[in-house]
Amino acid sequence: MKVQEAIEKRRAYSILENTEITDEILDKLTKAAQLSPSCYNNQPWRILFIRSKERLAEFKQVLTKGNDWAFAASMIAVVFFTKKEDDCVIHDRKYYLFDTGIAVGQMLLQATELGLVAHPIAGYSPQKIRKITNIPEDYKIIAMIIFGKHPQKAEEEARPPRKDFSEFRYLEDYKK
Repeated sequence: MKVQEAIEKRRAYSILENTEITDEILDKLTKAAQLSPSCYNNQPWRILFIRSKERLAEFKQVLTKGNDWAFAASMIAVVFFTKKEDDCVIHDRKYYLFDTGIAVGQMLLQATELGLVAHPIAGYSPQKIRKITNIPEDYKIIAMIIFGKHPQKAEEEARPPRKDFSEFRYLEDYKK
């Protein structure tokens, strides 16, 4: 699959079926994050993968209302970082969130190439995650990613509309 195809195929489906997440799949997803660019190659992100049925069941309690669809997850990733000082801080520019976002983006595309859905969510309780995972208080939890397989016969709405280029692209100068 070419990158453009993965970009166009990537969707955050919320209808999932369980699928086995093998060590090989886990390694490919991790490699995608590992090879992601970061300021001075600091790689500030940390990713905790949950794939056993017992641990996935515990994660039901961390999801906020409206994310019941995620109970069908084959794997959940918790994305966090240690300290913003572990990445570049140049004057008022702090790169840790940008760098972590790039790593997550590369994982999403890798998951798409592997035939998986990788659906990032913000609907969770960081405190509950910390309680069941032992992630320290001074580490910032940024996102959760729900992994699974999209059923072949599942009906989903069309891709949500995207902004027109004219709404976010500028050339040579910023003009409203």
